[in-house]
Amino acid sequence: MSISRRTFLSWLGAAGAGTLLPLKGHAAGNRQFDGYPESMGVLHDTTFCIGCRSCENACNRVNEFPAPGVPFSDLSVLEKYRRTTSKTYTVVNRFDVKGKAGDQPGTPVFVKKQCNHCLEPACASACFVKAFKKTKEGPVTYDASVCVGCRYCMIACPFEIPSYEYDEPFTPRVMKCTLCYPRLMEGLVPGCVEVCPTEALTYGKRENLLTIARKRIQEYPDRYVSHIYGEHEMGGTSWLYLSGVPFTEISMREDLGNISAPMLTSGALSMVPMIAGLWPVLLAGIYAMTLGNQKQYDLEKNMAVKSSVEKAESHAKEVLAQALEKAKKAQQDAVKREVDKAAKAIHQTTAEGE
Repeated sequence: MSISRRTFLSWLGAAGAGTLLPLKGHAAGNRQFDGYPESMGVLHDTTFCIGCRSCENACNRVNEFPAPGVPFSDLSVLEKYRRTTSKTYTVVNRFDVKGKAGDQPGTPVFVKKQCNHCLEPACASACFVKAFKKTKEGPVTYDASVCVGCRYCMIACPFEIPSYEYDEPFTPRVMKCTLCYPRLMEGLVPGCVEVCPTEALTYGKRENLLTIARKRIQEYPDRYVSHIYGEHEMGGTSWLYLSGVPFTEISMREDLGNISAPMLTSGALSMVPMIAGLWPVLLAGIYAMTLGNQKQYDLEKNMAVKSSVEKAESHAKEVLAQALEKAKKAQQDAVKREVDKAAKAIHQTTAEGE
């Protein structure tokens, strides 16, 4: 059943009134999560990687993506830094680092990039519909059926991984590496691990992978930086890295700290009630008007309509101004952009109704 413009705007009015009440992010907390005891993961030893792109080929095949414009055998793509996309869950980048003397080129370092499957994912912490979930097996999964396309997960991810299907006009999804979750459920290993010719990728229990990594560092101190990337970063990740050069030289952030995303956002999320109250309703309304979603119709019957659109806009701007002053600077620009878009959409819709 379709939803009228008048009904949609009344939803926004109700949401505006709701912003006067304090709301908290569902994923926020004040504890440190150490992960599931039997959780699996992958250790990427960059000193073994030769940049063959076999992992990219396997990922493409396993996920049934269209063939890329440049074949996987063509290594010229390594001349430019790449990031993951909605059709490419993993990429290999080459880094021409300096030699130990500092004045001569060293051996190129190849690094595979994909979702790191955090123990407490930032994407899940930012998702108000719980489309992302950390499984006990290790992967962070995504449920497209509940996603409303807000893309907060893309803003929240410190590794810049989730991508959006902008080329899908009707049912766009947020796309990222799944750690081959369906394969794991069948007792198989991730596709990239299975095909790696140099064993640069090792799949196993995260605890065992940490033991393997520590042993390599201890036995070959001249070969490795004495640090396992992902052991503690952002509360820890299921994807771990070993490197022979400082991680900053291979474009890996070392400014993230060891605190997980939910702990970092527990205060900030409670300081922006308008985002929790107004933005979800806006997105739900757009989604319902576009697709006639029955669940959104049920939501319409249950929501209290108490305020006008003009009052909602006034309250929204006032609360946002106060929230942005208190929120972290890193979040300010992203939040303001999204709210400005919402305000513009409200004006356009109101003009059409008149």
